[in-house]
Amino acid sequence: MTAARVSALLPLLVVLAVVAASADGALENIRATADDETQSRAVAELLRRLLGDRAREFVVSVNRSLSAGGLDVCELRSTRNNRVVAVGSSGVAAATGIYNYLKYFCNCHVSWSGDQLDLPRPLPPLTGVLRIQSPHRFRYYQNVCTSSYSMVWWDWPRWQREIDWMALNGINLPLAFLGQEALWQEVYMSLGLNQTELNQFFTGPAFLAWNRMGNLFAWGGPLPQSWHLKQLSLQLKILDRMRAFGMIPVLPAFAGIVPHGITRLFPQANVTKLAPWSRFNCSYSCAYVLDPRDPLFRRIGSMFLTLVVRLFGTDHVYNTDTFNEQTPASSDPTYLSSISHAIFTTMTSVDPQAVWLMQAWLFINEPDFWKPPQVKALLHGVPLGRMIVLDLFADSVPAYSFTQSFYGQPFIWCMLHNFGGNRNLFGTVESVNLGPFEALRFPNSTLVGLGMAPEGIEQNPVVYELMSEMAWRKEPVNLVKWASLYASRRYGNMNESLTAAWRLLFRSVYNCTIPGYKNHNRDPLVRRPSLKLKTDVWYDPADLYEAWKLLFEAAPSLVSVETFRYDLVDVTRQALQLLAFEFYKEIRDSFQAQKLPELLVAGGVLVYDLIPELDRLLSSDQHFLLGVWLEQARSFGLDEQEAQLYDINARNQITLWGPDGEILDYANKDWAGLMEDYYLQRWGLFVNTLVECLDRGRPFKQDTFNQAVFQVENGFVYNQRKYPSKPRGDTYEIARLIFLKYYPHALKRLK
Repeated sequence: MTAARVSALLPLLVVLAVVAASADGALENIRATADDETQSRAVAELLRRLLGDRAREFVVSVNRSLSAGGLDVCELRSTRNNRVVAVGSSGVAAATGIYNYLKYFCNCHVSWSGDQLDLPRPLPPLTGVLRIQSPHRFRYYQNVCTSSYSMVWWDWPRWQREIDWMALNGINLPLAFLGQEALWQEVYMSLGLNQTELNQFFTGPAFLAWNRMGNLFAWGGPLPQSWHLKQLSLQLKILDRMRAFGMIPVLPAFAGIVPHGITRLFPQANVTKLAPWSRFNCSYSCAYVLDPRDPLFRRIGSMFLTLVVRLFGTDHVYNTDTFNEQTPASSDPTYLSSISHAIFTTMTSVDPQAVWLMQAWLFINEPDFWKPPQVKALLHGVPLGRMIVLDLFADSVPAYSFTQSFYGQPFIWCMLHNFGGNRNLFGTVESVNLGPFEALRFPNSTLVGLGMAPEGIEQNPVVYELMSEMAWRKEPVNLVKWASLYASRRYGNMNESLTAAWRLLFRSVYNCTIPGYKNHNRDPLVRRPSLKLKTDVWYDPADLYEAWKLLFEAAPSLVSVETFRYDLVDVTRQALQLLAFEFYKEIRDSFQAQKLPELLVAGGVLVYDLIPELDRLLSSDQHFLLGVWLEQARSFGLDEQEAQLYDINARNQITLWGPDGEILDYANKDWAGLMEDYYLQRWGLFVNTLVECLDRGRPFKQDTFNQAVFQVENGFVYNQRKYPSKPRGDTYEIARLIFLKYYPHALKRLK
């Protein structure tokens, strides 16, 4: 091992025992349900899936007595016959220990965008016992939106791969939200609602996350009965596998959102109709909320949770979120406290050991309402220690610091990172590196874990690998060294150009330090064109362009490596997005200065060359294909009618996000097919409209353009065109032509 690698590994070898106290010991009672043998077998099977025959060189066992104060531990040692023995306090601990060995001793890597598993032969020996331990009781994963933005069309093989990834990265507290609509249907129909009323309540599959939070209804539906059956089947497999690793799946509970039909059945119930959510109208978004203090609330909530426990079992942790992006009916602290108290007592009426897991997004999203008295009242409606608060956006706007560590309730420091599943390069690596340790040192800290809570995944794998490691370290890492080692294991190559490229990326595009920054998913190419698009970025473009150059120069000998090929496409894509900023500014400035020739040149380059070239590049890699997303969606259909419904759901979510573009482009994706048939068509119409305005001496009217471009956008959602789900073209050759053509443009604009 190199000195740098040993230096980077040292923090993992130090045991740090931190026990977060709770008022009644409830958190200490949350334990894995699978026995040691089951967990050992789960890890062994994971290794066979990951390493094939090389898995025989690892001996895995789980011994729960190894745990120190409820904290996960793994001990690894080598045998005389070149095998590695891993003993973990849980299956997750054992898997994480082995993955750390694979990373730091074997120079290997596992990610959403490919694996690099060229193991040395024989396995590198360990001297003595390598012991790693997490200082955190919980390592949480997912956002309630992830199930819609990324996971909605997954089959079991894809879920199996993700649960393996969770185990390797130390996750022991994941959300498990599938199948709940089938249970809600049973509850509501047993109360007397009819299918029409349920069809007006449930959204289509791509929007269920916001249906569950009480934001959206009916849009994208009706939800087919076959969907319920498939999701129930998947949920049972997911829960079985999560528990086999020693994970604690988080199940759903009731927050009070009910179908409108409840007012027909129970006209005396205390039901409030809320204002529309976001820019939707009431036909899709005015929630009906049953007051938790109404006796009907406990009846419905206990019926649902009883079904959850009966069908899914329980590990005693439940998630539900009150007032998600909705304003409560009253700011009276007594009212708010009674609301949370009623929700919690409904949980404990079914499961006396229940612990409520709640997102703290509401405190960040509406700070004018959630002042200290209101926050404290809501949190203190639940006994201390019986609620875990997810500090969801702590990597940018930590809520623990202005809530006095959530007024005594345990919390998990989370990296949100991604909004809408956008594909742009982005990160807050300094915050990720320092923030968890600052939270631990906060006066009277109630920190009990770290978490990753992205709205969408399968992007920026480096950020998630760094964050997952923070849960097993006692101090921050040297980011320069860490980035260098990451490059080495991601590609299986010690090329200095690659490590230099990643150091540049870490100090620029991956190091946003602007609190609350959300504009990383708003590059001009993926936004509806206008003359008022913002063109600011949070980093020095020179660093990104230099990293692009270094990756390109290393490409001839590495393009056959899947992880490198992905990064070459991804960084080239980011460079073209930056250049699109420049061409957009030339288009805007030329129009405003009434310079038609300059407008024609800049518009022509963007519409007839840059965007088509980008689409060609994206077409060459499996991870950037619209066709994969649509094919997965259609595969869930039992017949052509269902397949078309799912196809429309999938298209609408990533484009209009609503019938009339209510959350337009929020879930944008840089995907081949989408780039050519959606973004390119909009930009072509925009440039042609500007040219026509100059030619005829007319002003550009955004409202008129919006009406015209909506026809393009809506047409894409319903055009039923099929797109390739297999890559086409030579990635290196396409990237080479793009680099030779556009890198000089990039340098010119830096001067």
